[in-house]
Amino acid sequence: MKIISGNPFLKKEHDTVFIDSVSVNEIVSRFKTPLLIFLENRIRDNIRTFTNIFNSEFKNFHCYYSFKANFLTEICKIVNSEGIGAEIVGLPELNLALKIGFPPDKIIIGGPFLSKELIELSVKSKVKELIIYSLDDIKKINSIAQKLNRIQNICIRVNSQKYDSKLGVKLDKRDASKLEQISNNYSNIKINSILSHYSTQMNDLKQYKKNLQAIIDNLKLLSEYGIRIDNINLGGGFPEATVMPLDQLRIIAKEIKTTLEDSETHYTNIYFEPGRYFVGDAGLFISKVIKVGQKRWIFLNIGNHICPKFARCSLRFYNISQINEPHKYKTSIAGIIPTDQDVLVKDYFFTENLREGDKVLVANTGAYCLTFSNRFPYSLPKILLVKDNNLRQIFDPEIDKDFSLN
Repeated sequence: MKIISGNPFLKKEHDTVFIDSVSVNEIVSRFKTPLLIFLENRIRDNIRTFTNIFNSEFKNFHCYYSFKANFLTEICKIVNSEGIGAEIVGLPELNLALKIGFPPDKIIIGGPFLSKELIELSVKSKVKELIIYSLDDIKKINSIAQKLNRIQNICIRVNSQKYDSKLGVKLDKRDASKLEQISNNYSNIKINSILSHYSTQMNDLKQYKKNLQAIIDNLKLLSEYGIRIDNINLGGGFPEATVMPLDQLRIIAKEIKTTLEDSETHYTNIYFEPGRYFVGDAGLFISKVIKVGQKRWIFLNIGNHICPKFARCSLRFYNISQINEPHKYKTSIAGIIPTDQDVLVKDYFFTENLREGDKVLVANTGAYCLTFSNRFPYSLPKILLVKDNNLRQIFDPEIDKDFSLN
């Protein structure tokens, strides 16, 4: 079988495409398009690849899955079963993580806004860390922890200094002095970690080094004021596993370790928060050409409402109705939202013959498509989970209504 899109769980034999061990012909005979399909074995494969590489470099490596990449219950259950922790941004995600059974001491939580309810449940549940984006949040956390008679671990997200980012604290000497006073006066919090997240879809070693440098510089500043930080968190930002070659991931892990050693940075634990790398290439749409326009434009029965540009996925398109035909003719692909902005891709290499009704596989849609989708007035797709030769429906809009978190 020939691999499709660099994904070992997408293959073709003769004129048939297989998703794991299930043929597309079987799927489209049972379900109407559009369909969103997830590959359980690919998720597990990605998790094991990532953790094996970083465990080989760091004895104190900890991994937290970024729920915001994809918070479907069945996907998060798979991640939990692999022993990965959870990185959470809001109360609905925390409720889901606890319901699924993620151990609280493997949950870290943070975002630009930490509600009182989120802080209270986090402290009560004894989550591992609360990540703050503003020093003002520390007082609020300390007050709640004091009422609950708990000591809460705190992680400070520092600004990576990328462009004009608004996320994180731009630490200076005044802030460091303030943190010194906080450490001395607030008895119900413990500042023990620092986080920097540089960007998304990072496939350049320089980006990881810049992110690490932000950590190193801020650690030096804090140490001048007697603030000891035990753990460093380098966030996520890894692209889809099919986009980042295995050797590149190994190089990144080794270079991070070398840079830390060369800078004589002392730390107890190192954290990463992959989301897209775990699930990005484990998701795909099966869609249909509903119209062939002029100048080699085709329209699919999906669009930016459910496959949004904002998700920044590395989309790949395959005409699975003509899978053996050369994909070398520039074609532009649009969605069904009635706006000129609904363009999925321009001048993409596709089959020469463009036919209404042809089925199109859109690869690398497993991360952020659902969480950034905007529910234009079209029916949501059914969602299927494939493992080996087993096919299971995990979301039906007629029954489940919506996949949003309540």
